Amino acid sequence: MDITIARKRLEEMRDELDRSITYLAGTEPLVRATPDLADAGSSLSENDRTEAILHSARGQREGVLAALERIEARRYGECVDCGHEIPEGRLEALPDASRCVQCQAKHARRGRR
Repeated sequence: MDITIARKRLEEMRDELDRSITYLAGTEPLVRATPDLADAGSSLSENDRTEAILHSARGQREGVLAALERIEARRYGECVDCGHEIPEGRLEALPDASRCVQCQAKHARRGRR
């Protein structure tokens, strides 16, 4: 994958994640606005979903930033575990991929992201 294209895609991903995180982090908890207990329960659930999405977006942003760092270090497209080249198709689908498919599968089986 062309590094210039990869950098541009990653920067766009970072910018979109930044916008999403800013929006989600700026939303007021819904519980305060709901006067009745039944509504409070559904608001807690909504707040939990918002927090989960926010947590996921922050994790994705970390992955994107790490990929941008790998570009700067001239290690983009190299598996962080085994050092083998990550296939171009994988990088096109997941520009922030840090592992080849085999190492990602091993990593996932160990219960890690």
